[in-house]
Amino acid sequence: MADEVTDSSQTVAAGQLRAFIERIERLEEEKKNISDDIKDVYAECKGTGF
Repeated sequence: MADEVTDSSQTVAAGQLRAFIERIERLEEEKKNISDDIKDVYAECKGTGF
């Protein structure tokens, strides 16, 4: 019976870890997109003479 609890605890922990990693990956992608957008704005500013 103790093995069942350990197995389910490990499964839950693995699921939580996977969810954290997926959130971090999404946020990193958003961060990259925002960084690209900022670079575009700077290029636009430079192109207009600022």
